[in-house]
Amino acid sequence: MTRALVSVPPEAKRGEIVDVRAMIAHPMETGYRMGPNGAEIPRDIITRLTCTYGGAEVFSAEFFPAVSANPFVSFSLIATESGTVAFEWTDDKGQTETASAEIVVS
Repeated sequence: MTRALVSVPPEAKRGEIVDVRAMIAHPMETGYRMGPNGAEIPRDIITRLTCTYGGAEVFSAEFFPAVSANPFVSFSLIATESGTVAFEWTDDKGQTETASAEIVVS
């Protein structure tokens, strides 16, 4: 299971621009390295990351082998309503993980 740290301001005023940050603990193995026995270590990277706010997609990214382990993503959005900022990512093994944070808009 992958861990993620999601940072969203707990409160914001309607129309305010807020910063959203996430760090996903994932080894991001490129598939180019050899293991101790000389065999190639299979590629295992996060291939797609999406973020939704109030049910609408507000950010998405596709990752490639050049991305470092434990990728960090930061972007801004406009606070329009109280709700959940939810992240979902899928890796090469087909595993999908999620993380979320709540924001209260006044």
